[in-house]
Amino acid sequence: MKHVWAPWRMVYIEDDSKSDVCVFCRALSQPDGPGNLILHRGKKAFIILNRYPYTSGHVMVVPNAHEPSIERLDDETLVELMQLSNLALAHIRRAYETQDFNLGINIGQAAGAGIVDHVHVHIVPRWNGDTNFMSTTSDTRVLPESLEETYSRLSQGWG
Repeated sequence: MKHVWAPWRMVYIEDDSKSDVCVFCRALSQPDGPGNLILHRGKKAFIILNRYPYTSGHVMVVPNAHEPSIERLDDETLVELMQLSNLALAHIRRAYETQDFNLGINIGQAAGAGIVDHVHVHIVPRWNGDTNFMSTTSDTRVLPESLEETYSRLSQGWG
């Protein structure tokens, strides 16, 4: 495919390096930083920025085990998923003065999972009135900061 340079091109959306390797498993194999977007690693799970966020601060808590459903995870992993979700809530609340959150797990394609084979928990910060004109009228999301800025803001102080 021929590429034409365009200053507005968003490389992370138009990435042609399609791979059969799961995006979460690939991120786990890389050093942490803005390249893999992992904010924190536990023993059985990790916290990663969503590359296509609904709001700034949208993260996912992901088990290290490549499994399609929480039903296939061991108890220790399930506990750590919830503990890391709780840690992420507190961290995002401090960093963004978030009012509320949506937490969700989409298991399977029919349930809306974008990555069907590796289950994960979405944590989406919410504020009163955060549905704006652009998303309502033109089905377009506008984020006030780049992924790099979000990574920098959230990567500090996980402990």
